[in-house]
Amino acid sequence: MIDLYYAPTPNGYKITLFLEEAGLPYTIHPINISTGEQFKPAFLAIAPNNKIPAIVDHQPADGGEPVSLFESGAILLYLANKTGRLLSQDTRERTEQLQWLFWQVAGFGPMLGQNHHFNHYASEVVPYAIKRYVEETQRLYSVLNTQLEKTAYLGGSEYSIADIATYPWAKCYEHQKIDVRDYPAVEKWLDKISKRPATKAAYNESSQ
Repeated sequence: MIDLYYAPTPNGYKITLFLEEAGLPYTIHPINISTGEQFKPAFLAIAPNNKIPAIVDHQPADGGEPVSLFESGAILLYLANKTGRLLSQDTRERTEQLQWLFWQVAGFGPMLGQNHHFNHYASEVVPYAIKRYVEETQRLYSVLNTQLEKTAYLGGSEYSIADIATYPWAKCYEHQKIDVRDYPAVEKWLDKISKRPATKAAYNESSQ
């Protein structure tokens, strides 16, 4: 059983997407980030960076004590290694999938997060910041679109943790002032992933 410490954000959805795809049993423990629950000592013991998601795996592969993890990319990689799912065993394809996973956690997520902040949550309008992050978002969508023109999924022909990491952020394109019609390969990829039974289950489960 996996305990998932979660809020319904793109990073939170990454983990429910994986867990549903892999068929792993899990229990959601909601963390209300609006009221500061992420700063409570019990949560910080699992996630010292005071951000969701975090997990505790009570049945690790080595049969030892429970394993706790924070950082969505690290969690996805851990779960892929644990289950042997959603990360290729072929060295070349695995390398491709991993580089797109790291692209997401290092660039696509953080830059789109800044876009969200300055367009919707900042206490004052900062035109320079809005322009900077919208333009960077557009650039990143172009990078994503170029890759998806060449391959069915981000790391090649198979759906992987690279797609799982990227999908919840790209799904929010309207929130980022992006017209997805400008990125037809991304639009097709989003539609394809949205129809997966595990995607539907993950978003339904996560909205409870």
